[in-house]
Amino acid sequence: MARNLVFLVLFLSLYLCQAAIFQPITNDHRSAALELLAPVDGSYGSLEETYEAVRTFQVLGIEKAADINKATCSIVVEKLGSSSSSPKDLFYALRVNSIVKCNINVDNFEVMASKLQAVVKDANSLVDLYYSIGGLVLIKDEDSGSNVHLGDADGIFHSIKALSQSDGRWRYSSSGAESSTYAAGLALEALAGVVVLASSEVDQSMIGTVKNDIVKLFDSLERYDDGAFYFDEKLEHQGPLSATASVVRGVTAFAAVTSGNLNLPGDKIMGLANFFLGIGVPGTSKDLFDQIDSLACLENNRFFIPLILSLPASVHSLATRDLLKVKVNTVLGSNSPPLTVKLVKAFSSGSKDTPIVENKELKFDPESSIHSLDVLPKTLDVGKYIFVFEVVLHDPEHKKIYATGGQSQVPIFFTGVIKINNAEIVVLDSDLGSVETKQKLDLSGETGVSLSANHLQKLRLSFQLTTPLGHVFKPHQVVLKLKHETKVEHIFVVGNSGKQFEIVLDFLSLVEKFYYLSGMYDIQLTVGDAAMENSFLKALGHVELDLPEPPEKATRPPPQPVDPYTRYGSKPEITHIFRAPERHPAKELALAFLGLTLVPFIGFIIGLLCLKVNLKNFPTSAVPATFAVLFHVGIASVLLLFLLFWLKLDLFTTLKAVGFLGAFLLFVGHRTLSHLASASAKMKSA
Repeated sequence: MARNLVFLVLFLSLYLCQAAIFQPITNDHRSAALELLAPVDGSYGSLEETYEAVRTFQVLGIEKAADINKATCSIVVEKLGSSSSSPKDLFYALRVNSIVKCNINVDNFEVMASKLQAVVKDANSLVDLYYSIGGLVLIKDEDSGSNVHLGDADGIFHSIKALSQSDGRWRYSSSGAESSTYAAGLALEALAGVVVLASSEVDQSMIGTVKNDIVKLFDSLERYDDGAFYFDEKLEHQGPLSATASVVRGVTAFAAVTSGNLNLPGDKIMGLANFFLGIGVPGTSKDLFDQIDSLACLENNRFFIPLILSLPASVHSLATRDLLKVKVNTVLGSNSPPLTVKLVKAFSSGSKDTPIVENKELKFDPESSIHSLDVLPKTLDVGKYIFVFEVVLHDPEHKKIYATGGQSQVPIFFTGVIKINNAEIVVLDSDLGSVETKQKLDLSGETGVSLSANHLQKLRLSFQLTTPLGHVFKPHQVVLKLKHETKVEHIFVVGNSGKQFEIVLDFLSLVEKFYYLSGMYDIQLTVGDAAMENSFLKALGHVELDLPEPPEKATRPPPQPVDPYTRYGSKPEITHIFRAPERHPAKELALAFLGLTLVPFIGFIIGLLCLKVNLKNFPTSAVPATFAVLFHVGIASVLLLFLLFWLKLDLFTTLKAVGFLGAFLLFVGHRTLSHLASASAKMKSA
């Protein structure tokens, strides 16, 4: 409970201390872009990912796009100069080049244009037409001297239009493919490219038909409760965000190259903007690109530019009487046209019939471009309210360009200091109800009561809570906790009756719940609410309880949780005293014993001299001499192995080595002795 209250106060303080960030697109989006769209080892996985990154950086005004130009341009030049590049690769390479401005050979544009025109001529799917036509438009924009055009623009326009459906969606191909909202956006972009590349004016009747398809497509918009509109997608591999982004890109592209209006209502355009802004900061690079690119398209479209009304914070304090500030911007936070913001009305979220204020114009500060409600209504009390704002454009001509969305309902939460009155704690006699002990409490300051009671008495705690306007305040949490000296806790919810909060603890009925534990109980009161700026968790003091002895079958207190610090924390240092070393012989005696161990070796040398050992019989031929040398080396190795066994080797290691050396000695010794026996036999026969 204490942790919950601390979290509540911390959350409220953070909410109140938010900076005046009015723009819908904030620095959080820029930080997310630098993290999600960062290249791996200086490059991206594909040209499509490269374009999404540099486009997002371009819209957000991040200079990082210049840092990846060198690595990106090398890939772009390679793709544009390769004869094996697909239309998709050429399309995204040209898109990237339109932003990073690589040095492309003009001759490559002519080769690419011919290749893409051939693809357009033979294409039988919407995706191929989208990439090839989009690539041709990019070549025309990049090379102003080129003569890129579509000779049969009406035929191509008609072939794309043939894939449309009655509900405004499009199919990817004519071979029975399922209709898709995402495909509708690709089709509209492709049709816009056909209009740009047409050598003559496209038939206006076909353009009018496409405009009707766009109106039908917008009729299928889904709506959230907050007024946000989005396009749903039937295909599993596309979601509402990508589908809505595709349609926005297609509609804005088509509107930019055609004349006349699209007859799209401004509230739906506002709803689309609210959908993209309501996402917050997406968690994937693809979603972030779709959000930022779509908002950029909405901000620069030809029919309606959404104006977003935003507040720096939705929580305000009645204690400081801070001003209610509002700012109106386009979706990317640029300046808005001359306008007025009116507070139509404000009412409590639980009572719409009795507004607290109506028809009040907000003051405008031209330096900060902020509209503010300089004086809060005196009838405002703590709690949640709905403020209804309306944006009014000064110039009637602006109504044809900007969409304000009509009236906007904004939930605003007001907090304040709650007054605590008539707080007291009383020990009552259980039978007569007479007051044994009564003490006043100062719940807004320091308090420390010391009470005593037995199982035949009661404990009563009561107090009153009122708002700044004197109304009864009912917080979310009012909890009384009694904690025994053995750490056993008992929690009680304090109820309210009318204007007063009161709880009565009958110890006679609570002896089993208290496990018959007599002794000292600490008293703690918790009062907390999101609207209460002076929420508290306060120790009131203690009560000494005298409870009867527990019966034999009474429930025992539950084991208390072990403190993790005592279980996993540092342990006491272990000090160890080694035993005293045993007595060793004197140094002189040890050296004398070492000398005695050398006596057998000396005797061996003397024995060899007595036997008159010589090297006259050592073989002189190369091969027998080699085997004789290896035989003596093997014997020396065995002696060395015995020494190592005495010093450090274990028995198993020594036996393994002896087995290997024994086989070696058996072989070379047999060859050596065979030679000596043969030589001896020859001497005897001679």
